[in-house]
Amino acid sequence: MTISTSIDAVQKMLSDQGYVCGRALGTVVFLALRLGRPLFLEGEAGVGKTEIAKALAMGLNRRLIRLQCYEGLDAASAVYEWNFPAQMVAIRTAEAAQSASREALQQELFSDEYLIERPLLQAMRPDENGAPVLLIDELDRTDEPFEAFLLEALSDFQVTIPELGTIKAPEAPIVILTSNRTREVHDALKRRCLYHWVDYPDFDREMEILSARAPEAAENLSREVVAFVQALRTEDLFKKPGVAETIDWAKCLLALDVINLSPEVIADTLGAILKYQDDIQKLQGSEAKRILDEAKSSLEPA
Repeated sequence: MTISTSIDAVQKMLSDQGYVCGRALGTVVFLALRLGRPLFLEGEAGVGKTEIAKALAMGLNRRLIRLQCYEGLDAASAVYEWNFPAQMVAIRTAEAAQSASREALQQELFSDEYLIERPLLQAMRPDENGAPVLLIDELDRTDEPFEAFLLEALSDFQVTIPELGTIKAPEAPIVILTSNRTREVHDALKRRCLYHWVDYPDFDREMEILSARAPEAAENLSREVVAFVQALRTEDLFKKPGVAETIDWAKCLLALDVINLSPEVIADTLGAILKYQDDIQKLQGSEAKRILDEAKSSLEPA
């Protein structure tokens, strides 16, 4: 599929993949596609940053390549490595057969046959369906040296392998970077990108999302679930539930054949929306009932 020609078309394309987004997010995605700029998305965990890349890849029929970031990630791990065990077998075979010169063997060992491509190098390769979607997920988990390397790689969309030379992408990949903002990402990298803060959705938007991702849920139950989660986000919690938790919780309730929320049902299924024991303990006893009453009250017509 070709790059969408309007903001409305981008929103529809994402919606067709089950991703509901507002005008502001649709606009920045459209601009990233139209201008060929990386898109940097920040926001709390679970608000749908990663899902944007997945929906884009499906909607455009492009390959999705994901680089999951972690502490200690370095350029070599993100770009390539050599298949050392296979190289050792080749060396021993050549020595036993005495059939290759040292120069020829070295050239053979450092060829594509023994090259293990990691996400950044994979994203530089040509693809018959068009440039892939490169998702660099949770960039805030890495350190500044990797950011500096990434800045260079995203500037020219090329990487250098000492044994093979420089490999340049024939077409720039569609790059989505995400951050949960556990630390600040350097301004120099942000300046290379278009930026958008992905916030928690309001009630109506979250209802749209839940309807798209859990269409089998009855409207009454969906409204109670969304209202409860929205009320829960106003509480003093270590980790507020994201949209991903709203969807997971609704599916858990459906699996239990729940028709309406009750304090007992909430107590039994808190692990679907809260992931820290301290947060779960805060909702024990009458707290869950209080929040549920507030949520149901907000659903009553004014």
